[in-house]
Amino acid sequence: MKRYKAAAIIIIIHGFIEIGGFFSVLPIWLFGVKPSEWIPFDPPPPDIVIAGLVWGVIRLVGGIGLFKNLMWGFTLSVINCVIAIAMMMHLLPFGIMDGILASTALILTLTQYFGKKQIIE
Repeated sequence: MKRYKAAAIIIIIHGFIEIGGFFSVLPIWLFGVKPSEWIPFDPPPPDIVIAGLVWGVIRLVGGIGLFKNLMWGFTLSVINCVIAIAMMMHLLPFGIMDGILASTALILTLTQYFGKKQIIE
């Protein structure tokens, strides 16, 4: 049970990080500030930032479900982690963080779920 809680906390933190990406770009959109005045690189396109917001909310919901020990939270979290690991190479340099957090959460979740069960008993 401790591994589920640890994985859920990692997933929830990861969700807040994804949502934070949206809020970090929001002032640039609202106030029309040129990106070079605030940050040394151009912000990502709006569709990517909004997709990150949606992805963060889904990750947050899955993490809360896993923290409450609900099966749908477990399933949603595993799906989120697998997709994040598969997509991390397309989102470099931020994909490195995605890979580390999603891999850690996935390992904790699956080792708790399967325990010491062997493939062939």
